[in-house]
Amino acid sequence: MTTSSIPAASSADAPVIGVLALQGDVREHLAALTAAGATARQVRRPEELAEVAGLVIPGGESTTMSKLAIVFGLLEPLRERVRAGMPVYGTCAGMIMLADKILDGRDDQETIGGIDMIVRRNAFGRQNESFEAEVDIDGIDGGPVEGVFIRAPWVESVGGGAEVLATFDGHTVAVRQGNVLATSFHPELTGDHRVHQLFVEMVLRA
Repeated sequence: MTTSSIPAASSADAPVIGVLALQGDVREHLAALTAAGATARQVRRPEELAEVAGLVIPGGESTTMSKLAIVFGLLEPLRERVRAGMPVYGTCAGMIMLADKILDGRDDQETIGGIDMIVRRNAFGRQNESFEAEVDIDGIDGGPVEGVFIRAPWVESVGGGAEVLATFDGHTVAVRQGNVLATSFHPELTGDHRVHQLFVEMVLRA
């Protein structure tokens, strides 16, 4: 396991961070956040969202996730919390959910927004074209992060408010805008918790 140069929060300082538990790899994010020094909770309802200081939106299927967010009454509360400055981290489908605009999505697909970027769904290929690759991320020391790309999106373009943190094969795969962070890949599947530790630090600073 690769260790991080970012110190994990002590138990006294541990922020409460939720994982949107509508669909996707929720368990893996809960484990990664706990290892990174956070108190991790599942979030399925608006009242649970109100109790967390930050939120992870996991990988999964973005169209299904957006529909379930509407069904569970979470879409507008999520948008309001993001606009109010709550730190949010999205991986893969979570990146799509945090994009202000998406390509190759359903006509009726909703997003939360928060990052001034255009994201293309499934840009790296189908499920059987999944792969792992080393990714250098600005702000994370200790060498490249191992990224797992599963039907992964990439960022077509970013606006002036968004900062590109990483690229792979000529495409943007990690972006940050203020308190909102997104990656095309799944660091929660590798045992390397440095991206989650970066997010925990973002929540603590917020």
